[in-house]
Amino acid sequence: MPRVSRDHLAARRQQILDGARACFTRFGYEGATVRRLEESTALSRGAIFHHYRDKDALFLALAEQDAERMADVVAAQGLVQVMRELLAHPDGDERSWLGTRLEVSRRLRTDPEFQERWRARSAALAAATRARLERQAAAGAVRDDVPVPVLARFLDLVLEGLVSHLAQGLPVDELDAVLDLVEGAVRRQDTASTGRRTGRSSNSSAGASTSSTVTSPSTLASCPQGSAK
Repeated sequence: MPRVSRDHLAARRQQILDGARACFTRFGYEGATVRRLEESTALSRGAIFHHYRDKDALFLALAEQDAERMADVVAAQGLVQVMRELLAHPDGDERSWLGTRLEVSRRLRTDPEFQERWRARSAALAAATRARLERQAAAGAVRDDVPVPVLARFLDLVLEGLVSHLAQGLPVDELDAVLDLVEGAVRRQDTASTGRRTGRSSNSSAGASTSSTVTSPSTLASCPQGSAK
């Protein structure tokens, strides 16, 4: 297939996914009717379902893409960075993972078939979080008195709590500071003390470190696990 055709195909599929993300975020899975998907993607149902067999296949492709994007962020910057990006778009717009994440959580509780299909997709996110934490542990950046699997589960639970908080439309004013606290809880304590002695800022939302010898909170928050730093 000529390169132009491949690029056009990829662009069209991404157009559909971006429009579907906005639609699922606004109306939920059940409320995302074919007509609404057409309006959101600016494409006909024929064009949409030429690329995706049905609405279920479309949603699964979208959820898988978002999980892969989250895993990439976790591998590079940690799970806490995923949480910070959720905070950047608390209304769950088309740039956010929030709407898709909420629908995935709901379907995992109510749809055994989806649960089975999703299990393989979600494994990459958990693996990324754990791998990041293990690298940070080997570098002496995270606390060594708690096993990596426990740290990973802790971060995953914080992520779920954040998603629930945002889904309820609760205030987000202090959540950056809360995520700083989460990062501090994961960091190795002597590292945190060194950071205080060197005058490092307690606010790591920018992901910057003021010490060349100390790992910054954001780096730690970049631990593996969907969003574990």
